[in-house]
Amino acid sequence: MADELHDWKPLVDDLRSRREQAYAMGGPELVERQRSLGKWPVRERIDALVDPGTFVEYGLLADSMDAKLREQKGYLAADGMVAGVGEIDGRRVAICAYDFTVLAGSMGAVGEHKTARMRELALRQRIPIVWLLDSAGARISQTTGSTFAAAGALFREQVTLSGVVPQVAAMLGHCSAGTAYIPALADFIPMVKGTSSMALAGRHLVKAATREDVTEEDMGGPGVHTKISGVADLEVDDDAECLATVRRYLSFFPANNTEPPPVRADVSDPVDRRCEELYDIVPTAPRRAYDMHRVIEAVVDDGEFFPMKPEWAKNVITGFARFGGQPVGIVASQPKVLGGTLDVNSADKAARFVWLCDAFGIPLVFLQDVPGFMVGTAVEKQGIIRHGAKMLFAISEATVPKVTVVLRKAYGAGYFVMNGTAYEADYIVAWPTAEIAVMGPDGMVNIIMRKQLEAIPEGKERDEARIKMAEALRKNIDPYIAAGHAQIDDVIDPAETRHAIWRGLQVSKTKVVQRPWRKHGVLPV
Repeated sequence: MADELHDWKPLVDDLRSRREQAYAMGGPELVERQRSLGKWPVRERIDALVDPGTFVEYGLLADSMDAKLREQKGYLAADGMVAGVGEIDGRRVAICAYDFTVLAGSMGAVGEHKTARMRELALRQRIPIVWLLDSAGARISQTTGSTFAAAGALFREQVTLSGVVPQVAAMLGHCSAGTAYIPALADFIPMVKGTSSMALAGRHLVKAATREDVTEEDMGGPGVHTKISGVADLEVDDDAECLATVRRYLSFFPANNTEPPPVRADVSDPVDRRCEELYDIVPTAPRRAYDMHRVIEAVVDDGEFFPMKPEWAKNVITGFARFGGQPVGIVASQPKVLGGTLDVNSADKAARFVWLCDAFGIPLVFLQDVPGFMVGTAVEKQGIIRHGAKMLFAISEATVPKVTVVLRKAYGAGYFVMNGTAYEADYIVAWPTAEIAVMGPDGMVNIIMRKQLEAIPEGKERDEARIKMAEALRKNIDPYIAAGHAQIDDVIDPAETRHAIWRGLQVSKTKVVQRPWRKHGVLPV
């Protein structure tokens, strides 16, 4: 027996040594440098993301198999990619985490083989996949062969996963080229302030190609992608907040598109709670602005709202909340910005969010106070027609339960794209202040009363006449006209809004929509 144990000891000791070397990542100096930059080492990121003790690693003992690279660099722990399966709130997720302490987290052949294994596993087992991105992109020394081809497969397979399982790309460092397309194809992209960026080319390549001398932050930092380009969803302060945000985001989603969203059981907020604070939040005057965020927080469970792209296209609000523990996606006008008028970016923002919710069976709640689409030569040149059509397309395609509340303005195509009656709203109600019409009374006066106005001398007399005409027309577009024609399902007291939304969700929870067979529609891009 002693001899048998003696035979095994060197083997076990060797295995232990190899594991310790792998866990050491790029070594203590590079790990410490990672910390000095305000970034956590990759394994600490994974520990913060998953439930304690649940991570099962795949390929711990992986190394680069490139003989020339090994000769130059020595051992490359896990080939710079830590991959495996863990649990978040007791539900499994696949994880691909690039380790910046190993050759700047560059994409090596063996590491990309591991990511391919995670993609295959996520698809086969129908579980979400989370990318923790901190990578210099493709490993240039290996791009003449397998790694370059593997990157192409990565993007194609992300498209295959799209709408089947949730995909999250947490931007925890600088990512360019190949690793910048990973978030572009993901569903949710949080970025860490001060340490993360993404761009199709790094600043050195940009300088060589265009002579433009820029920082990573100026070219593709959170300020660019959460406020200007709209590529990213949220800016967070540090790694800890980023990983907590990923956990919170996934709490609204099922593991895959065949399961219902998870309903929270520990809800104490009554579904029939009256929201009388809405009387103070929303003015009855149609042109007076207010913050729709306050309306949302007043009606959802415990005032908790998870925004998506809050700093981009602010004239429409998108995000997740719950009613009675049931996750919903909210699309709401924002009268504080452009009066809630829709433009190119807000149409894109709303359309993408609707597609995301519809893909994973998350019901949609629309809060309307919309004057319609922006008009003029500038937006026509930007393609407002096709962008608006994209939003129409998304709303029309969505087969999840859809509940609509018209607070005040519901004019023209804005009423349609915010899920008006013709767009299969399962329950549509209006406040007494609602105005549902092809356009507002002020616009109507300028068109249908134009000749009468022109007959009145310019100045105060004409202005007073215009106001009187508009008020007369306003009486013809109040919600009781729409209710009388059964074009809306009810007119409600604003304080009943939370309960009305809950009722709408209940009556539509077994909704089934049959569409004509097609391979796919033709998206107006």
